[in-house]
Amino acid sequence: MQGKHLFEYAIIRIVPRVEREEFLNVGIVLYCKDRKYLDAKYSVNKERIAALCAEIDCNEIDEHLRSFEKIARGDKDGGSIGALDLPSRFRWLTATRSTVIQTSKVHPGFTEDPQSTLEKLYAQLVL
Repeated sequence: MQGKHLFEYAIIRIVPRVEREEFLNVGIVLYCKDRKYLDAKYSVNKERIAALCAEIDCNEIDEHLRSFEKIARGDKDGGSIGALDLPSRFRWLTATRSTVIQTSKVHPGFTEDPQSTLEKLYAQLVL
């Protein structure tokens, strides 16, 4: 199917000290119902994270972010959440939480190619 398709995305953030409300963008999760697409992309920049909080365990952060990818992709390692349908997985990944890893509010847009849109958003908002 050609043309523009509605998509939704959220920015994945590291919030080392929740009480200070400082954050660092580390990834994107993008969902497109029409294309049956859900994926996440992230990177852990240890130097940037250490600038906000030197005590944070970047290996643990990386492990939790890998879970975001596994759940988004529906991998068997994604547990019971990874076995849900695409919309349910996206809603779970973007649910409001007060932990070190959070997501922004969900934003909409239109795309012809969800994968290239994910890459573009990642380059614009994370790198």
